Amino acid sequence: MALIVHKYGGTSMGSTERIRNVAKRVAKWARAGHQMVVVPSAMSGETNRLLGLASELAPSHAKNSYYRELDMLASTGEQASSALLAIALQGEGVESVSYAGWQVPVRTDSSFTKARIESIDDKRVRADLDAGRVVIVTGFQGIDPEGNITTLGRGGSDTSAVAVAAALKAAEVLIYTDVDGVYTTDPRVVSAAKRLGTVSFEEMLEMASLGSKVLQIRSVEFAGKYKVPMRVLSSFTPWDIDLEEEAKSGTLITFEEDEKMEKAVVSGIAFNRGEAKISVLGVPDTPGIAAGILGPVADANIEVDVIIQNISKDGKTDFSFTVSQGDYQRALELLSETVAPSLGASEVVGNPNIAKVSIVGIGMRSHVGVASTMFRTLSKEGVNIQMISTSEIKTSVVIDEKYLELAVRSLHTAFGLDKSE
Repeated sequence: MALIVHKYGGTSMGSTERIRNVAKRVAKWARAGHQMVVVPSAMSGETNRLLGLASELAPSHAKNSYYRELDMLASTGEQASSALLAIALQGEGVESVSYAGWQVPVRTDSSFTKARIESIDDKRVRADLDAGRVVIVTGFQGIDPEGNITTLGRGGSDTSAVAVAAALKAAEVLIYTDVDGVYTTDPRVVSAAKRLGTVSFEEMLEMASLGSKVLQIRSVEFAGKYKVPMRVLSSFTPWDIDLEEEAKSGTLITFEEDEKMEKAVVSGIAFNRGEAKISVLGVPDTPGIAAGILGPVADANIEVDVIIQNISKDGKTDFSFTVSQGDYQRALELLSETVAPSLGASEVVGNPNIAKVSIVGIGMRSHVGVASTMFRTLSKEGVNIQMISTSEIKTSVVIDEKYLELAVRSLHTAFGLDKSE
């Protein structure tokens, strides 16, 4: 039989009863003859609780040493859930062992709270698998060259699972969540949203990067780089569901484009509420100005998304870009206090109340007029577009946050994604 990796999110691990159900499901796969590696997240709400305690005690000017301690703290949530799952599996009569990331080891760089995986030593895990044990590896964490515990950022357990699957050359990684697959958009916003049986890797990568919360973008990047087959499915189906039925449920993320995909111009509508816009006004329109603005932002480990530079007037231009709301205040202060004065900018302004809405589909490559349909639909609804970003298979717009749900619903209908009654 095959080597399979299961990943379970915080909601799936949210109580001892749910952990017991996860153990029963994993035991079913193990008894069917599969070698099993499980990557669990911390119990639902635990990471937020721990980081909340840290924020109450945090120094006013955090240094790198503070973020090191944050990783020490946050990593304990996954360690607890992994040990509890191992105990539950032992209760099911299945030999199991849990490891923290540093014990495997999962080696990362030293970017505390946002570390990137560099390598995974698979010897210890393979030895346990060969001995017939289920191996549980903490998600979200690793160890840097200096021996410090690091974490991969929120949602990092998805990345851990895919990385482990890649290192072990697993047949498939199954991402168990509180939803039963990838939908054309969030069903909580559009009740007519449909579950997709398959979605291409490229589409999933775009959807994850554009705000879809089903998978973390870095996990999809990893899957694409190492060609790791992925399936998204629900952990809330009965644990004793037929194995063959379960193995074909949810949404398969495929690396092959088929004829059915060609017919779908737009496969989904992604959105992100958690963005903010910053504009640096009146900067000299000279070579290197973009680097002068975005270089210090990148050095501060702040990720930038949509970027627009306006047309020059009287030798001056305006430069706008978006960041996550969590980085907004820090980026605004950095630009206002140091960057803008050094570049001779007239002003730095920001808007934390924006949202990004995107249409995604590999069929956009071979169809014209897709963007114009999007713009026309939003215009009819009175939604003003502040920024536009495009790629071969997506078009994104930045709009006022208050129009987000209206925009998503209208676009979902306009592109024929509403499910049939």
